[in-house]
Amino acid sequence: MKQTKCHFGVYSVALYNMISFVKAAVGGLTGTCRAHGHQLAPLQSCLKVCAAGLKTYQITPDYSNVVLPEKPKLKFLNKVPNLKKAKKESKKLRDIQGPARAANSFTSGQYAIVALGGGYLHWGHLEMMRLTINRKIDARTTFARWRINAPYKPITRKGLGQRMGGGKGAIDHYVTPVRYGRLIVELGGKVELGEIEHILTEVAKKLPFPAKVMSREGLEEMQRKQKEMEENNLNPWTFKRIVEGNMLGIRKVLSPFDLRNHGRFTGKFHFPERV
Repeated sequence: MKQTKCHFGVYSVALYNMISFVKAAVGGLTGTCRAHGHQLAPLQSCLKVCAAGLKTYQITPDYSNVVLPEKPKLKFLNKVPNLKKAKKESKKLRDIQGPARAANSFTSGQYAIVALGGGYLHWGHLEMMRLTINRKIDARTTFARWRINAPYKPITRKGLGQRMGGGKGAIDHYVTPVRYGRLIVELGGKVELGEIEHILTEVAKKLPFPAKVMSREGLEEMQRKQKEMEENNLNPWTFKRIVEGNMLGIRKVLSPFDLRNHGRFTGKFHFPERV
């Protein structure tokens, strides 16, 4: 019986020493955490999870339905149209006014340069776009195609120092008219926007009118926002209502262009905030 009590006493002392050691360790950790400003549980705030080497990978896009054409690069556009007899034309500024009625949506590509205003493209602009894009894209994964025509509108000019009169001047060069919302160049293939955005942005900055790089989803989002702005407009006195009611006889000073576009365009300039 004495031997049993002796063993029990030894075990009790050992257990007491172990509990004291654990308390001391926990107290030390708690003090360390409080020194660093942590107010959490004793062991919880001092435990660290090693996150080195852990990465989150995005799902790879599916390009199974993308078909690359035989000639993926932009083709050369003629500087002068192939005509039997060149004819002079008037300025016809309506060619660059208002929204584009053609080439204003995507066909086979995913990204494009979209015109945000009207203007004329010279042959030098077309060559700049062709050389820049063809040199910097990878023809094995990317293709590009024109959405505009070669220069076809003649621009006349008289020689330096000539007197007034004498009829219209001779044809100097040809240009391509562009309206708001028209796609200039369309790109696609097994590529994402971040890989070619810097190329298209470099080209868009050199154009003679404001332009922006957009994806297929970005163009749809811009059109959706414009439609929502018109539907959720709280101001009852819109341009359309004022014109339809002919308030103050405003139709006397408005052109058919303004009646058709409801004041959203002034010549080649577009006002996106108007509804």
